[in-house]
Amino acid sequence: MGNLGALDMYNIPRVCKECGGVMVFKGVGEYRCEDCGAVDYDDYGKVRGYIEEHKGATAAQIENAVGVSQRTVRRLLKDGRLEIAEGSNVYLRCELCGKEIRSGQYCPECEIKVHRNLEAKQRELMNKNARGFGFEQKGEEGQKRFRREE
Repeated sequence: MGNLGALDMYNIPRVCKECGGVMVFKGVGEYRCEDCGAVDYDDYGKVRGYIEEHKGATAAQIENAVGVSQRTVRRLLKDGRLEIAEGSNVYLRCELCGKEIRSGQYCPECEIKVHRNLEAKQRELMNKNARGFGFEQKGEEGQKRFRREE
């Protein structure tokens, strides 16, 4: 899923609740109306604001306080936008090796492996697709490759 798709999952305010104006992103999950200046927050902004004041809050507490579902809180953790507090007895698990992690999908070691594997596949695809230019193909020696039919 691309970044735009991920951002759409977090209930971004697009229309001002006060005047119907256009909401403009100001950073860290905050949006401000172009017309009346009203402020609203996407799910990330709501969750972040709450945990800044209530360190160590659980997903259930966050859901009850700001109305953002526990599922969305878990997605924010997996996307690496939030991190489980240090000293917490709750952890995520690396999707490859099962090691305890506080944020994201992979532990640092597996993250490196995943990126190296992706880079290798990308190089392989680029090398595979680069063939054809500058390489001689059977039966085409000295012939024009592109002919205009008239």
